[in-house]
Amino acid sequence: MATPMRGVFPILITPFDGQDQIDEDSLRSVVDYNIDAGVHGLGIAFATEIPKLTEAERLRVAEVVIDQSRSRVPVVVNTGAPSTSATVLYSRQAQDLGADAVMCTPPAGGVSESETRRYFKSLSDALRIPIFLQEAGEAVGGPVMRRIAEESEHLRYAKVESSPTPQKVEEAVKYGEGLVTVFGGASGTHLLEELRRGSQGTMPWPSLPHAFVKVWDQWQGGDVEAARQVWEQEIHPVLRIGGLVHKEILHRQGVIESPRFRSPAPTTALDEITQREFDEVCECLGIGRP
Repeated sequence: MATPMRGVFPILITPFDGQDQIDEDSLRSVVDYNIDAGVHGLGIAFATEIPKLTEAERLRVAEVVIDQSRSRVPVVVNTGAPSTSATVLYSRQAQDLGADAVMCTPPAGGVSESETRRYFKSLSDALRIPIFLQEAGEAVGGPVMRRIAEESEHLRYAKVESSPTPQKVEEAVKYGEGLVTVFGGASGTHLLEELRRGSQGTMPWPSLPHAFVKVWDQWQGGDVEAARQVWEQEIHPVLRIGGLVHKEILHRQGVIESPRFRSPAPTTALDEITQREFDEVCECLGIGRP
């Protein structure tokens, strides 16, 4: 049996150029930046702006990330879709590209437990690689997660990010014991609380990989206070700003050419006071202006 995946698995962003096209060179740069920081894996998911990608672009982003990672770390690809058949198709495509695991949310729209279980069983039967159940939005709870995993051979991971996330992680760890490895989600916002409750990994933004790896290493080494200090000094100040600042951070660090979001772009402008606070945080962390 393969060693379970665990650790820091940042969810990558998709860089776009001035013509609203995928900037593949910058995407490769984000992959290397995170791997060089010591992350234990990479993820492609909603923060990658996959809902804004065409099917061909979705495949291309996965292909570029898997190619650039060069098997240095495992790559987890979100392959969820509204229908079972589409999810199976996207998942098989990711598997064929070399993904190490796929990740899917439960079906949305008031689907019954039995139908949710059939959804994951069909997906599992179609694959050879592990599946992450992304517990977000459509919360399934620990007991249902356990039943799904017992019926679905390849569902061996859960990414938990429905609220209250730390308590949901604790429940998932309890019911997943011996069967499901639990990661925390929600951009790594509750990492310390999740680790206290038995989480075996986190999926944060890719803008601060060095800091998240330091927290992880110190926690695993038993130095909880040092982990807390890194969290308070290097991660929490950025999370406290709020807003979609992570592309801007990568841009200021010279990792990506542009902090653009694909159109229609979310409102990313900070008010004057918050912008000043963000600039101060970046200065304290040694993140320069572009």
